[in-house]
Amino acid sequence: MKRKLAAAIGIAGMVVSVAACGSGDGKGSDKQGADVKELTVWLTVDAQNNWPELVKAADAAVKKKHPGIKIDHEYYGWPDKNTKLDAVLATDKVPDVVEMGNTEMLGYMVKGAFAPLDAAKFDNSAAWLDGLKASVTYDGKTYGVPYYAGGRVGNWRKDLFASVGVKSAPKTYKELTAALDKVQKKEGDKFSAWYQPTRDWYAAMSFVYDAGGSIAEEQGGQWKANLSSPESLKGLTEFKNVVDTYMHGDKTKDESDRYIVYGQGKSGMIFGAAWEGATAADPKNDKTGKLKDNLENFVMPGPSGKNMPVFLGGSDLAVPVKSDAQAVAAEWINAFAGSSGQKGLMAKGNLPNNKTDLATLKDDPATAVPATAAESNWFVPMAPGWGQVEKAQVLQTMLQNIGTGNKSVEAAAKEADAAIDKVINTK
Repeated sequence: MKRKLAAAIGIAGMVVSVAACGSGDGKGSDKQGADVKELTVWLTVDAQNNWPELVKAADAAVKKKHPGIKIDHEYYGWPDKNTKLDAVLATDKVPDVVEMGNTEMLGYMVKGAFAPLDAAKFDNSAAWLDGLKASVTYDGKTYGVPYYAGGRVGNWRKDLFASVGVKSAPKTYKELTAALDKVQKKEGDKFSAWYQPTRDWYAAMSFVYDAGGSIAEEQGGQWKANLSSPESLKGLTEFKNVVDTYMHGDKTKDESDRYIVYGQGKSGMIFGAAWEGATAADPKNDKTGKLKDNLENFVMPGPSGKNMPVFLGGSDLAVPVKSDAQAVAAEWINAFAGSSGQKGLMAKGNLPNNKTDLATLKDDPATAVPATAAESNWFVPMAPGWGQVEKAQVLQTMLQNIGTGNKSVEAAAKEADAAIDKVINTK
């Protein structure tokens, strides 16, 4: 599930002084949990529509420990949530628990909007998935709890690959490219054997991390761009090879409508969020009439010989620093996203927030592919100015220059590094 950081960046003027503020919303006077009479929880409509019983179970657990407490819930759509949150953070009537997309967390943590939490008090915190743990960590402190995850996988059309003699999903990158070569030759240069949007930085950076590179590295408390390193250049070069060889669509596009293009039957494979294949096969999107029961997810093999590291999307739960009920809010979060909650979330088709539960999904054929793919993951640099990098679309610009041939890999990476270094350490 893709989350946008842009809205988070807009909170700068609203929460600069938040960390020093007290609260007066009448929910209780002790941030450590005494005399809390009311708790307000903000979640997205995903919880309301898909797992309301898990919300009720968390409420019941907290009410058992705190008899008489009132728990209020408000549900929001993703496009609306941050606008409402930004407005309320400027007041003293804040929610006590709020759901955040994991890429939205950084801007709020940088500005001091969320209270630090003791990770040891939350179930499975020692085994949180690396990418999710990174999303709630800033300057050595924990400011949220991972809720659930969504990974990325390869997906291809079994009929097309069977037509060239390929009967099973690839286990290695060599097998993948050999199969793609056969399909590309058969279908011709107006067809994309692999539809890989050039501006899709999530996919491109998977190649970078697979090659041992990174977007940026922290050195002595300062962040420095790393796209020009030999390892990163190796990954970017292979990404360009994929785009040059298999991507015969518009090389100025991003991934936002990839599932729609896939559903039009103009490509044989994609590498994206695990839900994209099924969405392409939905009768509303499938213009071929052939995709239902004909698409197959697989763990994306990397050129390195290992599984491709993937970007983990998902949600986190945080406690606003102005909350008067921080301790009870933390208890609610653990009741909701702890061991019992994770089992409920997995039953609904989500990936869990921790490696222990993730390992159990690998034994089920229905969940083995996304669970295995999620084991190797990466996340964005948790640097104070990362939001400015995303807002300026530095990576997308670099990738479009590379994919269209406007600039060499080296020149585009060097330009991106310079742009990143200008802002990445700026709050």
